[in-house]
Amino acid sequence: MTTSPQPRARNPWLWVPSLYLAEGIPYAVVMTVSVIMYKRLGIPNDELAFYTSWLYLPWVIKPLWSPVVDILRTKRLWIIATQLLIGAGLAGIALTLPLAGFFKWSLVIFWLMAFSSATHDIAADGFYMLGLNEKQQAFFVGIRSTFYRIAMISAQGLLVILAGYFETTSMFGLNGSIPIAWSITFFILAGLFAVFFGYHRFILPYPSVDKPKVGVHELKVFFREFLHTFVTFFRKDHIGITLAFLLLYRLGEAQLVKLASPFLLDAREAGGLGLTTSDVGFVYGTVGIAGLTVGGILGGIAVARKGFRFWLWPMVLAINVPDLLYVYMAYAQPDNFLIVNACVAVEQLGYGFGFTAFSLYMLYVSQGEHSTAHYAICTGFMALGMMIPGMFSGDIQKWLGYPQFFIWVCIATIPGFIIASRAKVDPEFGKKAK
Repeated sequence: MTTSPQPRARNPWLWVPSLYLAEGIPYAVVMTVSVIMYKRLGIPNDELAFYTSWLYLPWVIKPLWSPVVDILRTKRLWIIATQLLIGAGLAGIALTLPLAGFFKWSLVIFWLMAFSSATHDIAADGFYMLGLNEKQQAFFVGIRSTFYRIAMISAQGLLVILAGYFETTSMFGLNGSIPIAWSITFFILAGLFAVFFGYHRFILPYPSVDKPKVGVHELKVFFREFLHTFVTFFRKDHIGITLAFLLLYRLGEAQLVKLASPFLLDAREAGGLGLTTSDVGFVYGTVGIAGLTVGGILGGIAVARKGFRFWLWPMVLAINVPDLLYVYMAYAQPDNFLIVNACVAVEQLGYGFGFTAFSLYMLYVSQGEHSTAHYAICTGFMALGMMIPGMFSGDIQKWLGYPQFFIWVCIATIPGFIIASRAKVDPEFGKKAK
């Protein structure tokens, strides 16, 4: 009896879109949906901000264990295994939410799921390079970004709207039970990842170059080279300014993003806007993501025309100045849903435009030998710059209240302006060749 050979290549349309849907959804669930869920389940702002900020840790240290994914087994196997683990994690969270100690147990599972998601990122991005030739990689780079954005909209928008619907419906015997509503939502997500697991186990190709590096000699060479990449990174010119830029450029935004959804959800007498769960899903998951996407596109077009150095200061202003809109909302507490949507859309548009500078700066400082590894190190510091400020944002908000907290967020943008003035960038970097 003979078995059919394993396909080394398949039509990329069969697996690239679904792979990046599977990459984006768990990240959004861990980073954003968890905050909304815990807020609806009655967790105080200081606790939810502190503990959910720790969920950034796997992305902070991702460069440290990425060689393991490259050395052991194949990237195809890592993708399938981590999708199975993510699905199991989502089901585990669904099971814990109705329990008395749900906060502790669900956090543990979220943390394990975050490691699985970060590992899936490493494997998926590596598999993309192995499964496609150069022309296909260039063609599908926009496709994968689009489906990653769709994943973010689905998780931050549609998923939260669905949870909000379950919170208010009497179907399935819910009768307004928030824990059961979110439990059902996470069971649906777990089912989705069971589909991803089964589909990708069948449809992902078997590239001939997707092989583990298991020889003793290869291991020694690999780890020696891995150590060398860190040494060369920290020997770069102006490394102090580089690290400060990575850690401080988004200091204000790192605190705002943790408390934005709780602010929208909190009752008006508590200083919030009193929106429903579904309202927040619409505001951040659709309007907000649309603004973020448009801002990113405009940022790319602008830099291609005039170069990164020309647009650095406008982008610094764009990512920071719209934070004032939250000061306005905290003091005025508008009850017009259109005004809230407009404020969030403008803030996210500015964030998308301003984040272009951050992305380009990471590319700029990663140039030269070991550019891929150095970029991964930059992303680790980027995550650290979001993790640490986010941990203490809840305590600051609890101490100051929402209006003064958002004023503090605006003050916290000052280090970003200072470090941007010290950044060394080639005026021609990013400019499209004529």
